[in-house]
Amino acid sequence: MSDPTIGPMARKHNYYGKEDYLRKKLRGSALELGYGGVGMMATEDFIVGLQEGLENEVGEASAVIMYQCGLEWGRIDMQRFQKRVSEEFGRSAREMNVQFVLETWWWPLTAAGWGGWNVDLGRVRQGFIVVDLFNSAVAQSLELVGKPVCHLYAGMLAGSMSVFIGKDLSCIEIQCYAMGEDHCRFMIGSEKRIDAAEFWLNEGARASEIVRRMGEQ
Repeated sequence: MSDPTIGPMARKHNYYGKEDYLRKKLRGSALELGYGGVGMMATEDFIVGLQEGLENEVGEASAVIMYQCGLEWGRIDMQRFQKRVSEEFGRSAREMNVQFVLETWWWPLTAAGWGGWNVDLGRVRQGFIVVDLFNSAVAQSLELVGKPVCHLYAGMLAGSMSVFIGKDLSCIEIQCYAMGEDHCRFMIGSEKRIDAAEFWLNEGARASEIVRRMGEQ
């Protein structure tokens, strides 16, 4: 017997194409997303304009603004996701396999054009998580600038993981497509951990070296 409180999208656990998640166009650039959300179609020009516009207005503070926007986005998105998981599976997200839960959370983001990811939980005991991001919507829209530019993603990962784990976390991008790399890499951990990673990044250390150093502490 079907549960009338759970919509048709909520009864489908897995998504294999964007048509499963991007349901239909509403008006203008607005899209109806799975689970009742609303999204907006955005071009590369929009992303570039947003990034460059902020930099022109506030300089280096634009990175902080984008991070804070991502932080709030991640928190809200994970809160909604946890509620959906409870309704869909009848149990708390924290009671389920972590890798499965995180992949289930991320897939709609892939379907919406935010790229694929690989989350490495093998260093949790060392106090941090490493995330590899492929096809960043931000970095691939910009020219090679020799520095990390995916501050929105960093904030989003920090916000979502803070809600999921139940502890305030920070995030930093230690490798970026805009630096000439083939994908972006992020480190999530306590503020103290991320401050240390930022120090080594500013000293010119590569992502692999930063991960190694953090694992030795």
